[in-house]
Amino acid sequence: MAQLIEIRDLSKVYERGRQKVEVLHHIDLNVAQGDFVALMGPSGSGKTTLLNLIGGLDVPTGGSISVGGQRIDQLKSAALAKWRASRVGFVFQFYNLMPMLSAQRNVELPLLLTKLSAAERKKRAAIALQLVGLADRASHKPTELSGGQQQRVSIARAIVSDPMLLVCDEPTGDLDRQSAEDVLALLRVLNRDHGKTIVMVTHDPKAAEYAHRTHHLDKGSLVGQAETSAVAA
Repeated sequence: MAQLIEIRDLSKVYERGRQKVEVLHHIDLNVAQGDFVALMGPSGSGKTTLLNLIGGLDVPTGGSISVGGQRIDQLKSAALAKWRASRVGFVFQFYNLMPMLSAQRNVELPLLLTKLSAAERKKRAAIALQLVGLADRASHKPTELSGGQQQRVSIARAIVSDPMLLVCDEPTGDLDRQSAEDVLALLRVLNRDHGKTIVMVTHDPKAAEYAHRTHHLDKGSLVGQAETSAVAA
């Protein structure tokens, strides 16, 4: 299977005053197209930093990252932002929805960066909301939705531009167990039936069971990989 993500000798160093903190140490990682990968490890292990580098939200100090054949570590800021907007969908723990906008308008937000007409943006947002099971909540604002519904709106927003990669940072961390399972089942459908490659950071072993494999980080290094028996559909 073709590799979507190829990471070689990746390092990340942050400077805090005169102190240098190396958060990631010489990471090598491949993620195949159509894979569903979980990143696990204790707090401070570098999981979110690695996820942000994969999604183009940050840039490495050393090494290389290729996504879909594109060396994103070599892109300048403006080019990286354009690549990120067209190739990656982001799902965060706390939804990051605009409170004064309806679900429909929240989902449309990434499309404002495109040349699509207002009618086409609305049509695509409606399709994305239907896909996540919230077509009947399109006019509702975030405060009128449950936590699980808000996360599904954020997933609709993440997929509305048809990205090749979804990066998810603790997508179930703020949800009760049933809502978490509903969101994870949705991610599995997007992976299995719609071919989305997913990289997910999680502290929850039950969430990691939905992935095909789990990579463990500790103190900025990859320390192990485990195949998972995906939760039954």
